[in-house]
Amino acid sequence: MASGIVKRQARLADGRELIYFDDADTRLGAERRIDARTLEPRPGTAVMRLDVLTGEWISIAAARQNRVVLPPSDRDPLAPQTPLNPSEIPDVYDVAVFENRSPAFGPALPPEATAAPTGLADLAELGFGRELAAVGRCEVVCFSPEQHGSLGTLGTGRVRTVIEAWADRTAALSALPGIQQVFPFENRGEAIGVTLHHPHGQIYAYPFVTPRTARLLDAAERLGPGLFGDLLDVERAGPRVVLAGEHWTAFVPFAARWPIEVHLLPHRHVPDFAGTDEAERAELAVLLPRLLRGIDALYGTPTPYIAAWHQAPVRVGRDALRLHLQLTSPRRGVDKLKYPAGSEAAMGAWIGDIPPETAAARIREALA
Repeated sequence: MASGIVKRQARLADGRELIYFDDADTRLGAERRIDARTLEPRPGTAVMRLDVLTGEWISIAAARQNRVVLPPSDRDPLAPQTPLNPSEIPDVYDVAVFENRSPAFGPALPPEATAAPTGLADLAELGFGRELAAVGRCEVVCFSPEQHGSLGTLGTGRVRTVIEAWADRTAALSALPGIQQVFPFENRGEAIGVTLHHPHGQIYAYPFVTPRTARLLDAAERLGPGLFGDLLDVERAGPRVVLAGEHWTAFVPFAARWPIEVHLLPHRHVPDFAGTDEAERAELAVLLPRLLRGIDALYGTPTPYIAAWHQAPVRVGRDALRLHLQLTSPRRGVDKLKYPAGSEAAMGAWIGDIPPETAAARIREALA
């Protein structure tokens, strides 16, 4: 843990792991109330099926149909528990991480379950009707006990605690059996499909290398292991940089798909959050919320977005793929959204609405 940030481990009533990360300047005490709820048993592990046409694995997680959707504020499942609100977190907190009650991957592999993947070679084998257990883990990261806001509205100290949680969980989840990749992300806004307004993100620990990452691995194989360093050199010399520090640079990519799309890369090669050092984490705690507030300032009201932190797989591509943020939003105007329609959704052939250089100039103006 970074100096002053404290990690405290606990369990929820059904056995799920709960982890508190206390700010460096926390006012909270060391003790936390236990979770005294009576809960139904956890769902069994989901299964995943192979799409033989694409080689992609699709998790079939029926338990997710039961998750809470836009509850009233007095039933917020991410707020600290009260006598009238039996939420997921039994006590006050700064940042809290817990296993998702309705996971897409995991939570365990009972003896009678479908066989688990035996490795990357097993996952790559094509065949009709292939089905494997969706081993893995899904965690919820609560950025604040407050019910409104987002990562961009938090203070630097709290964002620093969130970054420490991402780094800690990346290392811990990467060490679990069968995990091939760890993905921290934040969905913000109902237009993205958010079902809880409470400021939070998630972390998925996948049993396979995701399709997006497989394409990055292919690009690195063709262009060389210095791909991300070369990309950063090109972008830093061009017109699309929107924010830069000593350790990080944010830019609108040359071939941006979305009306708002910003990538944020560390200057040094690090495969994931666990590999970042104190100076990189400290600067990110300043630059990241500033970037998010600038995105909100584009149109004067909160902007829906997906903040996706791409990390190298656990076992391959560690020297080639660099940790980076891909921030995207479908917002193309004050009251206009881009919806992926036929060409994008069916064919994966994207059409950009705003030239990337124009988007970068607008974001720089908003940041100023």
